[in-house]
This record gives sequence, C-alpha cells and structure tokens, in this order.
Amino acid sequence: MAEGILDRMKSLVGSQRERAPLKGKALAQLRQQLRECAAGTGGEVSARNRAAKLGETYLGLDDAGRHEFLRRIALDFGPEPAKVAAAHDAYQSAVGTPRQWDAEADLRAALRSSRIRILTQFNALPQGVKFLVDLRTDLLRFLEKDEELAVLDRELESRLTAWFDVGFLELQRITWNSPASLLEKLIQYEAVHEIRSWNDLRNRLDSDRRLYAFFHPRMPQEPLIFVEVALTKELSSNIQELLDEHAPVFDPARADTAIFYSISNTQPGLRGVSFGNFLLKRVIDDLKRDYPQLKTFATLSPLPQFAAWLRRTPEALEGLGLTLAQLQSGEWAQDKAAVRRLRDPLESRAARYLYAIRQNGRPDDPVARFHLGNGARIERINFLADTSAKGFRQSCGLMVNYLYDPEEIEQNVEAFVGEDRIAATAAIRRLAKTR
Repeated sequence: MAEGILDRMKSLVGSQRERAPLKGKALAQLRQQLRECAAGTGGEVSARNRAAKLGETYLGLDDAGRHEFLRRIALDFGPEPAKVAAAHDAYQSAVGTPRQWDAEADLRAALRSSRIRILTQFNALPQGVKFLVDLRTDLLRFLEKDEELAVLDRELESRLTAWFDVGFLELQRITWNSPASLLEKLIQYEAVHEIRSWNDLRNRLDSDRRLYAFFHPRMPQEPLIFVEVALTKELSSNIQELLDEHAPVFDPARADTAIFYSISNTQPGLRGVSFGNFLLKRVIDDLKRDYPQLKTFATLSPLPQFAAWLRRTPEALEGLGLTLAQLQSGEWAQDKAAVRRLRDPLESRAARYLYAIRQNGRPDDPVARFHLGNGARIERINFLADTSAKGFRQSCGLMVNYLYDPEEIEQNVEAFVGEDRIAATAAIRRLAKTR
C-alpha cells in the first residue's frame, strides 16, 4: 500500500494536473491526517505511509487549498504555551543548580513545535526533499499576503538550511554529454542570459567553456545553482561577443582569464539558503587545478536594478538629454554622437550606483551584494556591454566586471561584512565621484 502511494506521489511532484479545492469533508480529513503525522505513532513504515498520503493530498489541491493546508500546519501545530511557560519557570528555578542542564533540555523540547515533526517525515520519501523545496515555493507566494505563515516559513527555512549545508552538496561539471533531461533543465533554469536554442547551449558547453552545478544527493537530477564560465584572454567587456555562436573556439590552453558570466539559482524554495559563495570558491579551485596558467577570475555581470534606481532618482538623469524610457529603448545606441556623449556620464552614474548607493549599509544592487559579499571587488564598468532588449531595459546597456583575487577574497569579505566597506579599483572610486 505504501509503495503505491509513494509511486503516485512521485508522479505528482511537479505535475500540472487539475487540482481540487479543500473544503468540507476534505478539510476535516486533512486535519486528521495532520494530527496523525504530528503524533508520530507507529514504526517507520507507518510514518512513510502517512507522509506519502499527506503529500499526495497536498499535491492534489488547488492554490486556495494549498494555502489552507499550510495555514493549518502553521496555526494548529505550534508549541503549547502552557508547557513552554512551565518549562521556562522550571529552567529559571534550576539556573545555578545541578538540574540546570536537564531543565534547559526540557525547555528546548517544549519550544519544539509539531510542525517540525510533520515536515521531517517527508525526508524518508524518495521525492520528499524535492517536495518540501517545492512546498516552500508555494509558501513564499502565499506569505506575500498572509503574514501568519511566517512562523512556518522560518521553521522550514531552518530545516532546509540544515539539509542543504554545503558539506552535503556535490560539485559537478556539466558537459554536452550529460543526460538530455539535465541539459533541458539548464535551458529552463537559466535566469541571466536566455538560452535560445540547443546550438546556443552547445556553444556554452564547448571546449573553451565550463559549466558547474551544485547537486544535493536527495535531488540528483536537479541542479541547485549553476555557473557558466568562459575561458578567455583578458577581461570580457561584451556579453553578445562572449555568447556569439559563430565566433571561433578559443584554445583554453592560451587562456589567462576565467569569466563567470551567468550564475542561476534554480530552486525558488531555497531562497535564503546560501551556497553561491561556496560554488564560486570551489569552481575557482577546480579551474586552477585544470588550468594553472589562469591568472584572473572575474565576472561579466548585469546591473539588474540600475534603471530602477534611475527611475527613483530623477536628479541622476539630469544632464543626460534623454528620458529614462529613451535610455531603456536602446535606440540612441545607433547614433554615434549620442554614444560619445553618453558614455562618460552613464559610466559615472553606474559607478556611483554600485559604490556609493546603499540600503542598510549594503549596495542597492542585488548582484553587487552577492559578489562583494563573496570577496570580489568592483573592477570595471563596461559601456554598451549588453545590447539586448533586456540589457537596455534593466541597465541601459551597461555591465560590470567583479574581480575575484584569491589573495584578497577573505580580507574583502571581512571588510564588507564587518565594516560595510566596498572593494573597488581607484578608477571606479574616481568615477563614482564624477557628476
């Protein structure tokens, strides 16, 4: 019986079948299922059977039903206030006595909610970890309008952070010979520069390219995050040139630079679980082992919120001679005079945005926060570096190189985390001061 339920649940994970509402008798049955899971009676087989049934129930619900499902877990299975209060009083009375440590353990047990017991039972299922990651994707959507789900989200994020500790993750290089199902997922998950075709993907996996991904052993066919790398001579300054399918293949033995041009998180349900910094460090070590001649490790990165900042900061548009809508259209890039006139002021505004504009002490730009927090420095602003519609729309065609110097990474991290100090070249600092 359990195996049949497991098979059905496996087939439902990620499916788009028609889903049913949750009301009346179905809601009463759900509450009973949750109580049985929370009680945790019986052996391992019984627990797997209950968890599989519960998972099948959730996957068969429509959005409103899933929302109510999560509300019931969040609101009905927290710690019991009376037990917490009694355990807290006992602990306070025991402080300084031989009973203190036992009282502390009792307090921890009283604070442990039944939500954890419900969630952890899915671990034993073949698709259980993926199920919980997808469930949190739903939870984050519902949380935007229902703050009462926050307590469940905190507990689930904590569990996922423990389960997806970087020590459990496996770094794999993906090649053109990897399974087709995995290659299809790369196309689906690419979040920075759309993979337009199989030829485009093949180009990104050629001999002068590398693609690495982190995997979890319980999700072996699901990359968690992946980075695309180009082996080049010197820093790259234009993404269209870098992704040109018709460009000749570069001899990687002649490369002195590794360019990280795309980093994509693939699982929305793992938001807040950080492993991107470990990915880059592992990749750098891997590349240095295979290509000891490499001297420079850098990104070619977008400024995804630059145009949004210009919209919020009208004074930054003064003197440019174009509206933000005109800048985002990219039509000015066909006018040589406009290109000459806009180059310096746009580069200076981008440098100021990255180096000087802060939110709670950290850079406004999310990509800048990621790379600077991982120990990189702002190396160079690149004008007309992304001339795609998306590139003009989000950053007026600008991109930036963040440089990872292995000898400076740790001190840059400490300065950024401890002092909110941003590592940047002298040229960037000068540009940031230019009006």
